[in-house]
Amino acid sequence: MTILLILGVGYLLFTSASKQFSGPIKLKGAIGSEKEALFADPEWQKELRAKGFSVEVVKAGSRTIATTFDLTGFDFAFPSGSPAAQKLKTDKKIASSFNVFFSPMVIASWTPISKILTANGVASNKGKYDELNLTAFLELFKAHKRWSDLKNNSDYDVSKPVLINTTDIRSSNSAAQFLGLVSYVLNNKNVVSSSAEADRVIPTVRELFAKQGFQESSSAGPFEDYFLIGMGKSPLVFIYESQFLEKVVEKNVRPDMRLMYPNPTIFTKHILVPLSENGRKFGELLASDPSLLKIAAKYGFRSNDPGAFASVVTGFNLPVKDNIVNVVDPPSFDTLESMIQSIEKR
Repeated sequence: MTILLILGVGYLLFTSASKQFSGPIKLKGAIGSEKEALFADPEWQKELRAKGFSVEVVKAGSRTIATTFDLTGFDFAFPSGSPAAQKLKTDKKIASSFNVFFSPMVIASWTPISKILTANGVASNKGKYDELNLTAFLELFKAHKRWSDLKNNSDYDVSKPVLINTTDIRSSNSAAQFLGLVSYVLNNKNVVSSSAEADRVIPTVRELFAKQGFQESSSAGPFEDYFLIGMGKSPLVFIYESQFLEKVVEKNVRPDMRLMYPNPTIFTKHILVPLSENGRKFGELLASDPSLLKIAAKYGFRSNDPGAFASVVTGFNLPVKDNIVNVVDPPSFDTLESMIQSIEKR
């Protein structure tokens, strides 16, 4: 009896030790580039290990993740945007997903540009941030205005067309969000929902993308140009709010950099789509764990824990617009995809 008891205790100790030294669950995920810095954060990684996960990530454009990326061997996909997540769920026949973060789409700009647009009735200064009247801005574009045509333009008297720089519509969610937003304004402030409506707005939308020239495949590219090259290259860049706020928290924003909220704007949901059982457990954790959401808030991500984001806004005096009410829904995936394909042909 004593021997059996000793053996039983020994087995339990061995099993416990095996679990202890087996290490965290290893996961592999595909993420949009705007979340790369968060996943590389040492505090984030430490917290994940404490929760039992070790995560390796590969970044790619969100639309690429949803359409052409080889996800064999991956435990989760974490693109930006509801259309990309819905496409993944449909193609992979996955029922569940996790709304982890969300970000309003904004425009990174500069004080001289803000003053020019304000003088021309297109923008308004709201103190810590600016607001861009997107309808009025698109009228400037449709009239083929250049910066040199605008009044009070001495700080940016260049012959470049007045437009907003985006990523490549063929690979990136942020460009798809821009498409959804401007198509809404061009469609008499209605979400494009039919091929007839798409046909009416596509000529202007095509031109908005074509006049930009070369476009980066993910949201990190044009934002890096904004920081490294400056106003001459990037007077207006369509980005995630989180990208700008991350730089503010890092104290890496120059005094003449300005955050603009387009009116209307559109929200991007950062939705984790599990591709394995461990991926599902990971999604549950990210969507609900207060300590992880607090770390994510330092990278500008809003979540279902408003207190986490509010504490970062207060602590770092972030230039955010708190009450965003004029928010546009994106078109359905099929409608958005149809418009993207039409632009691709150009």
